[in-house]
Amino acid sequence: MIRRALPCGIVLALVACAAPSPKPATAAMPSPVQTPPDASPPPTAPPQAPPIRGLDAARAEFVRTTAQRFGIPASEIEAVLARAQIRDSIVKAMSRPAEAKPWRDYRPIFIQQSRIDSGRAFLAANRPSLQRAERQYGVPAEIITAILGVETGYGANKGSYPVVDALYTLAFAYPRSGDPARVAYEDKREAFFRDELAQLFALGKEEHLDITTLKGSYAGAMGWGQFMPSSYRQYAVDGDGDGRRDLFNDLDDVIASVANYFAQKGQWQRGGSVMVRAVRGPAAQDFVNPGNAVTLDQTLASLAALDYRPASPVPVAANTPLTLITLDGAAGPEYWIVFNDFKAITTYNISRHYATAVYQLSELIAGRGDAG
Repeated sequence: MIRRALPCGIVLALVACAAPSPKPATAAMPSPVQTPPDASPPPTAPPQAPPIRGLDAARAEFVRTTAQRFGIPASEIEAVLARAQIRDSIVKAMSRPAEAKPWRDYRPIFIQQSRIDSGRAFLAANRPSLQRAERQYGVPAEIITAILGVETGYGANKGSYPVVDALYTLAFAYPRSGDPARVAYEDKREAFFRDELAQLFALGKEEHLDITTLKGSYAGAMGWGQFMPSSYRQYAVDGDGDGRRDLFNDLDDVIASVANYFAQKGQWQRGGSVMVRAVRGPAAQDFVNPGNAVTLDQTLASLAALDYRPASPVPVAANTPLTLITLDGAAGPEYWIVFNDFKAITTYNISRHYATAVYQLSELIAGRGDAG
């Protein structure tokens, strides 16, 4: 989860040899567009950038450092990498993420009546587990449900790429634009995926998974919630007390892990606001909020001074940190005031489009009318 994978973030199709039988699930939706997560690796294991150039030298260094770092025999790592493939389809997919679409084209991918109906069915079928997670972590059941709806269509499409191949491709052949201004960024991304590949070996060791059998997204995200290996290791929890953390088959674990991710990494505020429509006044200037990262450096008063006001009352304190985002909607610019819990969603996938789609889908699943 946990994406630049930098939303999701973020997990995948199951096939671990020790996996329990899947629990019953509701019928799921047609597959969503799989998006590369923008999650960062744990602070204890930062990736190094720029990565070593040259596949042979880079692989040899990867085997040496991964074996040393996680106590895995180098021969085992070599055996897995010997079967890994660099896939052009993964390079192409990473080069055209859905988040690059304008909001007016991105929204219909996820805000569909069929996905809303399936989300309501999922919520009804898994209400006890969702309510338990909401009580423990403070993350609303409909938000957890919407994440699963956006990520995998409620489990219908957990991905078809071999996770080893996805991470191997992006770790050693990350797509390059040829733009000198993007070299540092592309080095950082390649280093991120190289670290995620190492984390996958550690995950296999810790959870007794045969990583060569795992399937996921083109970015290497796995399971119902599309967790990246580092996020699986750091944020997955045992939701039903069976002694395992199974994000492939066990919905109790899946639901609790998504909630824990938001509580721990996103610093989700129980009962907090996510986003509300804003009205731009006649004296307002364009509000500059560049990049993807959400910086909460405004208040309602400071926005009012810029002639932006909430379209409906917002139950927040006067000093509540927030900011304004602008989306290119079908009918023209849309102005939204966003709060801490919106920023929390962006820790799953840094795209503002992604976070808005999750929130709007959650509102519709909860029956609170047209969120858009």
